[in-house]
Amino acid sequence: MINISIPAVDVSITEREQTRRNEDEPIIKSIEGFIDLHEIPRDKGGIILFYNINDELLFVGKARKLRQRVKKHLEDNVSPLKPYRDEVYRIDVFYVEDAMERDIYETYIINKLQAKYNIDKVYYK
Repeated sequence: MINISIPAVDVSITEREQTRRNEDEPIIKSIEGFIDLHEIPRDKGGIILFYNINDELLFVGKARKLRQRVKKHLEDNVSPLKPYRDEVYRIDVFYVEDAMERDIYETYIINKLQAKYNIDKVYYK
């Protein structure tokens, strides 16, 4: 029997608006309501979990470069998350550098937490 445990979240961002404090503060461009994408590292690989406002897991993805993949899911026309972007409220990320480990974690989380919109790698139905 193999024991897998879901790692602790390294970065968690939520949909929010920028509150301007002073005139010299730059305006941060929102991508689907998210302005804290800079907190997700661009040079690390890992797992991305998209949640709605009720903490239901919507979609799980993996990436060799996390920030670029999150942006693609939020902006790209071919993302499997495209029809559900308006539901996304929170994005959690944890780092996993090994590609095989990312595949294992992604499949495990999709099935263990029953991600709502993942259609590949589903064994619980």
